[in-house]
Amino acid sequence: MRSFFSVLVLLLILAFAKTSIAADPSAIYKSKCALCHGAKGEGIKNMAPPHKGNKFVIEGKPEEIKKTILEGRIGKAKKYKEYPVDMPKNVMPDADAEALVKYLKTDLQK
Repeated sequence: MRSFFSVLVLLLILAFAKTSIAADPSAIYKSKCALCHGAKGEGIKNMAPPHKGNKFVIEGKPEEIKKTILEGRIGKAKKYKEYPVDMPKNVMPDADAEALVKYLKTDLQK
């Protein structure tokens, strides 16, 4: 079951991988993150942790968050081991990743 969800998430991310939406970071979030982390960043049980209220998102350095978004967290690199699904890599332009980090740290936290 875990493999199925990991593959599903990866396929969905790859389907949108080349799309640049830098003008609207909420659209980036919706297309890249919401499937696993919830439309409002609330997290999804047994899938992925919340972004809203998340200490790593709120207090983390933007460079570390961007690295996590782009490189993912798989296996031993996972921060939240209680969630069975690995966080896959995201392919997007740096400008999109930076806009997404800013959105995660500001507007999504409201």
